Amino acid sequence: MYKSLLRPLLFQLDPEKVHYLTADAVKFGYKLPFIENITQSMFQVQDQRLERELFGLKFPNPVGLAAGFDKDAKLIDEFAHFGFGFIEIGTLTPKPQSGNEKPRLFRLPKDQAIINRMGFNNEGVDAAVRRLEKRKSSIIVGGNIGKNKVTPNEEATNDYLYSFKALFDVVDYFVVNVSSPNTPDLRALQDKEPLQKLLLTLQEENQKHATPKPLLLKIAPDLNSEQLNDIIEIAIEARLSGIIATNTTVSRAGLHTSPDTVAGIGMGGLSGKPLTHHSTQIVRHLRTYLPKEIKLIGVGGIMTADDAVEKMQAGADLVQLYTGFIYEGPALVTRINKKLLTL
Repeated sequence: MYKSLLRPLLFQLDPEKVHYLTADAVKFGYKLPFIENITQSMFQVQDQRLERELFGLKFPNPVGLAAGFDKDAKLIDEFAHFGFGFIEIGTLTPKPQSGNEKPRLFRLPKDQAIINRMGFNNEGVDAAVRRLEKRKSSIIVGGNIGKNKVTPNEEATNDYLYSFKALFDVVDYFVVNVSSPNTPDLRALQDKEPLQKLLLTLQEENQKHATPKPLLLKIAPDLNSEQLNDIIEIAIEARLSGIIATNTTVSRAGLHTSPDTVAGIGMGGLSGKPLTHHSTQIVRHLRTYLPKEIKLIGVGGIMTADDAVEKMQAGADLVQLYTGFIYEGPALVTRINKKLLTL
C-alpha cells in the first residue's frame, strides 16, 4: 500500500515538507482509538530469536531507526509501535539552530537515494530532554550529539559535554557525531588528535557515574584505510562501546541520475542504495580489526531485507534504517525481522 499508493503521492511534494506532514499525520493518527494496536499488529515481529544483548542493553530486535528522522524526540512513543528495536534521536546541539538554507533535502528516485544538507537543524538538546522525560514508551533510545555551527572546533568538546550531561538520564546510549558533511569543518574532528581529545573527555565524564552509558562513534564512509585504522586505535583507547558505520557520503560516483541534476543540487550528504556496498565494506574492515567487545551498528543503503542480512554477515551487531524507511515504508522493518528468523 505504501509503495503503490502513498509513496507516489508523497514524492510529488517537497521532501522536507513531506517529512513534517508525515510526522504531523502520525501524531494525529495516534490520537485515534485502536491505532496503536493496528500498527503493532501490522509491523511488530516479536520473537526471542530476534533479541540482542549489547553493552548492557537488551534490544527486542536488531533493527533501529537512524538519527536524523526524529531529531527532536517528538515521535518516540509513536515509532515504538512500528517494529523498531531501538530509536536514535538527533543530531542534537546545545543551542537550537535552524540549519542550512532551504531547499536542503533532495530525492534521487532513479538511484533510490537522498541528498541532504540539513545542517543539524534542531530545537536544542534541552527541548528534547523535556520530551524524553514525558515519554511513555520503554523502547531503547540513543542520543546522537554534535556541535553548533557557530562553535569553533577548538571549543567543540564543550558542546558535546553539554549535550552529554543534559541527556544522560533520559537516553540509553550516546553517539558522537563528527561525520556529518553538512556542518563546516565538522569532519576535521575525525582527525586523530582532536578525536582522541573529544572521546577521552566524554569518557572521563561518563565514568563519573555509577553506571556509565554506552558511548559510540558515528563515522563517515569517506575515510581511507589509514584513517579507519586510526579510528580503530582511538576506539580501543577511549574504550568505546561501539561504532556506527556509516554516515552519508560526499561522493557522487556511479549515480544514474543525470550529472546536470546532481550538479544542480549541489553540496550535501548522499544516502541510500549507492552507499550499500561501500558501507558494508567498512563494517567488514572494522569487524576484522576491532576487538569483539566493541560492537558495530551498520547503516547505509539498507533498502531490502537482504541488505540488512549482508551488513550483519559482514559483522554488524545491529542495523539502522533511514533512506530505506523513506523509500520502502515501515514494512521494511517487518521484512528484515522476518528474514532474520529464517536464517
